[in-house]
Formats: sequence, C-alpha cells, structure tokens
Amino acid sequence: MDYQPIDEQLLDVVSQTFKALSDPTRIKILHLLFHKECSVNEIAERLKMHQSSISHQLKYLKQLRLVKNRREKTTYYYSPDDYHVMNVLEQTIKHTKHIS
Repeated sequence: MDYQPIDEQLLDVVSQTFKALSDPTRIKILHLLFHKECSVNEIAERLKMHQSSISHQLKYLKQLRLVKNRREKTTYYYSPDDYHVMNVLEQTIKHTKHIS
C-alpha cells in the first residue's frame, strides 16, 4: 500500500478535534453526553459548573460537529453528533484505566 500524505485541510480538522479532546471540561461534557442526552442546565448541575461555561464549551464542540442539539420549546438538548470521536474518547478512558 502506497503512503498517501494527509491533506492539509484534513490535517487541520484532525488537529482541532484532538485539541478539543485535550480539555478536561470538554472531556467531562462529552463523556456525559455519550451516556445521556442533556440540557445545558443538566450538564451544569451534574458537572457542578456555571451554565455560561458549559454553553461556551458546547458552542466550541458544536462548531467541530462533535455535538448536536435539538430544541424542545425553550430548552436545547445536546447529544453526540458523531460516535466515531466518542468511541475514541471512550477507548482512551478504558486504556487509561487499564494502564493505571
């Protein structure tokens, strides 16, 4: 199989995704959403953080298409947008538990 270098645009998006996964708050949010769809208020309560901080992180994750939302009346509920990255995150958590 011949080596095909990664195109620069794809490389940039991959790098941004790993950057998103390098933040402890975003990892907590994604881990929670992997298990349960939640509103901003639910996430803030479960993670014991301010709603504004959670909203800021969700905006960033949504821009990278790691999370999506749906609206029910005045409440937005968040869930994973694509399970590929979520599976990488869960595998990393399992790996870390295994080597600890």
